[in-house]
Amino acid sequence: MLLVSGISFSQEIIGGDVIEVQEESQQNDVKSGETVLSLDSLFIVLPNGDKEIKSLAPGMLGHSPHTATMYAAVLPGLGQIYNKKYWKLPILYGGIAALCYSIHFNGKYYDIYRNAYRDFIIGDPNNTSYRKIISEKTTLSFEDVENNGRYASWFQNVLKNKKDYYRRYRDLSYFGLIGVYVIQMVDAAVDAHFFKFDVNDDLSLQWQPTVVPDNGGNVGASLCITF
Repeated sequence: MLLVSGISFSQEIIGGDVIEVQEESQQNDVKSGETVLSLDSLFIVLPNGDKEIKSLAPGMLGHSPHTATMYAAVLPGLGQIYNKKYWKLPILYGGIAALCYSIHFNGKYYDIYRNAYRDFIIGDPNNTSYRKIISEKTTLSFEDVENNGRYASWFQNVLKNKKDYYRRYRDLSYFGLIGVYVIQMVDAAVDAHFFKFDVNDDLSLQWQPTVVPDNGGNVGASLCITF
């Protein structure tokens, strides 16, 4: 047996199991020939007591939530690939595609109604983009709307409401896109934390006899759930 001192808040791998070392100068008994891994070095305890230093191999520290989060921050979906949750990629990119389309659609019509509203307010005869909306969206004539026609005030309110409507949903789509980006980072980090979590499907029920001392020593049955 060889006594090896631990490093504060380091990890040691002994026989394939990771053991957290939480206190400074904590000591563990390590048999010769076993591998010990700390945060800054990897060494093998040789039979004669010497330590053979080796470089850290990729993945020796296990599945890293930090790595998964950084991958997800660089490229959405990369963290899910790192966690091998490939089924989430269509959902993620489907949501991103839908939000990008919403941004494009609402942004397009926001520009149309913003320009039309501006041209209608200014009243410049050389800039009459609102006329296209009159001819396509209403049954009114230009005379009913232009030069303080009887529907001029109503048409102005319509242009303003439409402009505000498309701007609102364009902005919400931007916020949604940011939200999806943040959520997929959090999802990657959580999945990485539970990457090695035991999800065994072995769930069993067992009936067994039991004695209840406080009830006159009556014999009954108990249900034991194992998972």
